[in-house]
Amino acid sequence: MASVASEHAGEEDEAAQGGPAARAARTAEAGEPAVPAGERGATRIEDRVIAKIASQAAREALLGEPGTDAAHAAVVVRGDTARVRVGVHLGFPSDLGAQCRAVSRAVTERVGALVGLDVPEVAVEVERLHATERPNAPRGRVR
Repeated sequence: MASVASEHAGEEDEAAQGGPAARAARTAEAGEPAVPAGERGATRIEDRVIAKIASQAAREALLGEPGTDAAHAAVVVRGDTARVRVGVHLGFPSDLGAQCRAVSRAVTERVGALVGLDVPEVAVEVERLHATERPNAPRGRVR
């Protein structure tokens, strides 16, 4: 019984002190219309944050591919549209086109889902190829 009384006392204290619940109650009692969510302000997400999201999505798309390394991104946002350039290091020999398509798809989906921007174009630049070891390749020097 003591826990129930202390819970109610906490709510009463918040209302007396002018907490969020009290402000909402006063607004409703006064008959004042609440400000619609879309008119309360704006949220601005910096381009560098979107670039970090794109870089992480590219790394995850390449996870498990032999010879893949760092991925970094640059983003330009205009309105509700983001243009993304991703630089990657890939293993060779491998299916470079499939890896680039996977990166592009992952970046488009992740930026759209997390930030809500349309991404009509992802330019994937293969900046470096790393030789990967082939299991049946001859070892040693070839003459």
